[in-house]
Amino acid sequence: MNEGTDDRDRAEESGRQPGAELVPADRAEVGELVARLATEEKADEESRSRLLGRLSAALVRSARAAGAKSLAGGRWLTDLFTEEIAPRIPIRDRETLIRHHRGLQGEDLADALERVAVNTTTAVGAAGGALAAVQFTAPPLLLSAPAQIVAETIVVAAVEVKLIGELHEVYGAPARGGQLQRTSGYLVSWARRRGIDPTQSVESLTAALGTAARTALRNRLMKLLGRHLTTLGPYLTGAVAGATLNRAGTRALARAVREDLRAVTAPGQPSAKVLPLRRTRPLDRGRG
Repeated sequence: MNEGTDDRDRAEESGRQPGAELVPADRAEVGELVARLATEEKADEESRSRLLGRLSAALVRSARAAGAKSLAGGRWLTDLFTEEIAPRIPIRDRETLIRHHRGLQGEDLADALERVAVNTTTAVGAAGGALAAVQFTAPPLLLSAPAQIVAETIVVAAVEVKLIGELHEVYGAPARGGQLQRTSGYLVSWARRRGIDPTQSVESLTAALGTAARTALRNRLMKLLGRHLTTLGPYLTGAVAGATLNRAGTRALARAVREDLRAVTAPGQPSAKVLPLRRTRPLDRGRG
């Protein structure tokens, strides 16, 4: 058996798809871990801390492989988020959201999504406040950032992008086009803290992550990282500060985007505004 066959067999035994070795292992691992942290809404503190620790270690390896030039100015962080993390963020459609939330619709469903996202970023902030021992070997801003703080930053960003995508579904104004167009639209929405313009063409969504939009995304990521750096301190004070800042930040983002979505025109209905969605009761109040 030749070496190439051996490599394929080892890949199959480890569960990797053929060709997965073309993607740097650390970058792919970062994307997978962030997706887990952003979607496991009921994870306990121990599980979340363990995943954050694994993510921190993967980020250190990825940063070192990227080199100082890519790290400078946040290019590495931006590329990592757009290429490895964002495509793995699952955005549920409206029907799935209603089913997962036991029949909630309208503003009640939007409230539930906001509450879950706020709770998740609050928990991540508390865990991220406990500083990791490892640090980046990199230029100024990232040099001063323990890996766990960078991990917290990208997980919070992923949770908020997911929230934005699902709020667009709830308000009947999802981004149009294929996965690339929708993901690009939600990334730009997060970077600019605004709802997507429903009159925007699919072609313009495809080009959404051009130079200006990537700059906005990089600036937003670095600003979020800077906010998390302010939580550095003794264990308990850092944990409390991280939780508090994340709670306020996610809630403010959700409310700004929801205000936009209430005012915009629904896709396919150029003459109609999206009316304030009435509150509903769960279909089954006997459970939970």
